[in-house]
Amino acid sequence: MLVNVSYNNPEIKKKIDTEVGLPFSFFERIKSGGIGIGHLIITSSSLEIQNILALDKYRNKCNIELRPNGIIIGFRSLLESYALVIPYWKLTIYKGDSQEYSIYRDTYCIKIEATEKRVHQFIKRILIAKEKATTDTATYY
Repeated sequence: MLVNVSYNNPEIKKKIDTEVGLPFSFFERIKSGGIGIGHLIITSSSLEIQNILALDKYRNKCNIELRPNGIIIGFRSLLESYALVIPYWKLTIYKGDSQEYSIYRDTYCIKIEATEKRVHQFIKRILIAKEKATTDTATYY
């Protein structure tokens, strides 16, 4: 779900919280060593996201926030803030080469540059959280 989060809209906030869960508490954030990573350079994206990013001339950057049931990829264009909300069960991550990750949800895609070790470590944390969240909710017969 791609949404404009520039304005305080309770309906959109409720949709986001329903899809990926409520934000972690302050103590959970400290305990886990942080729940986000910022200043990730977007190398390419799907058409709908690219049309939004093309509105300004600045370098395309994003940030990723962990939630209990998914992630939120946030980015800005002009004076608007957008969020790509991805629940774990719809999240797919591919490692293109050693310098790029592709993050997918349905028809949306964002490719980020991974030249720093911290990016690789954070993607690994996402994959661990996805595995934990999906195996906890799985039903076995």
